[in-house]
Amino acid sequence: MALTGLEIYKQLPKKNCGECGVPTCLAFAMALASGKAALDACPYVTEAAREALDSASAPPIKAIKFGKDSVLGDETVLFRHDKTFYHPTTLLIYVSDTLSDEELSAKLQEIKGLEFERVGLQYTIDGVAIVNDSNDAARFAKVAATVAESTDISLLLLSDNPEAVKAALAPLVARKPLIGSATADNYEAMVNLAKENSVPVIIKADGLDALNDLVEKAVALGYKEFVLDPGSRKTVETLANLTHLRRLAIKKKFRPFGYPVIAFTSNTEPLEEIMEATVYVAKYASAVVLKTSVKAHVLPLMTLRQNIYTDPQKPIQVEPTLHSVGNVNENSPLYITTNFSLTYYSVEGEVETSKIPSYILPIDTDGTSVLTAYAAGKFEPEKIAEAMVACGIADKVKHRNVIIPGYVAVVSGKLAEVSGWKVVVGPRESSGIVSFSKSLS
Repeated sequence: MALTGLEIYKQLPKKNCGECGVPTCLAFAMALASGKAALDACPYVTEAAREALDSASAPPIKAIKFGKDSVLGDETVLFRHDKTFYHPTTLLIYVSDTLSDEELSAKLQEIKGLEFERVGLQYTIDGVAIVNDSNDAARFAKVAATVAESTDISLLLLSDNPEAVKAALAPLVARKPLIGSATADNYEAMVNLAKENSVPVIIKADGLDALNDLVEKAVALGYKEFVLDPGSRKTVETLANLTHLRRLAIKKKFRPFGYPVIAFTSNTEPLEEIMEATVYVAKYASAVVLKTSVKAHVLPLMTLRQNIYTDPQKPIQVEPTLHSVGNVNENSPLYITTNFSLTYYSVEGEVETSKIPSYILPIDTDGTSVLTAYAAGKFEPEKIAEAMVACGIADKVKHRNVIIPGYVAVVSGKLAEVSGWKVVVGPRESSGIVSFSKSLS
């Protein structure tokens, strides 16, 4: 967490030599606190002070990177309204090395199909967890290689046998997979393997006390690229552990727990498993490994994740430019809405269902809905008319009819006056567009 200038000053040599570029150590400390100077500028800072300052200024939860572009941790708050959450929970699909080659191929095809578009956002699964259920190192390495060849997403190599992990990891080091698990029985071999290959490793122990002890032993080996697994597999226990770990890291600055945390679902019924996974996404797993890879199961989980990791002070928005649905022509109707993503795509979906090629013009309302925008003075007739002129819609259609949401019918008269167009009051809800569109012909 950020230190004050006085806290930094206590760690400095207090020579006031000026060699750092400022006249006094206090001034240098203030510059450090505001991010306008680097500690390396001081030639006399001791290693002990450097270590103390680096440790104290580090984020409460270390950022761990692995795979293609997966980032775990680096969070600074318990609740997103305090600030925001930065790194969405990484979702990985469990792939057992006991699957036959045919089953493995089918599973990988299903995983590749986990791509969605919703309210203008692209959702994809983040990674694959290859699990050594067979206890056969050769089979584990083969399955890992097959998965790596089939997809470029992030990989987790999971086995309690360091030799099995080593065999699977050797050809995949460039992919920088997450490996695990380091336990009380194998932590030296597993942590050293991770250190030699510069990959992160899961530290697993049953319960927080045992996890604390194991993390301290692992840190003593000179490596800190860790992801924590408190060992629990029951939902209520995992939730409690995830919450305690987050609170201790954020509120108490307890360094042994200042690492991202991974959770594993245990329910075998897919919908129950997704419900379990939603608990972990909400509180506070940096990564979740789940077994189901069916689209209908995974999409709700991804939607929840997206909502949680969207800054509540910055609504999702679409570009406030003229959009077309279908093969538009000079007779196509023009719908007006706001650039709040959920509002826009609700309108677009209904317009598409109507099968009448249409133009949609979302007004820039800073990502607010129709009524909210109107109440805030962001959906005024003058602004709508300006947007209509700017997008050049008059050159694209031969009619002069514009359809506005029914909830803001009150602006119709003024809009007609300032735009010169005939204003048609549409349905209040987007769900009424299909039936409304039939009245246009």
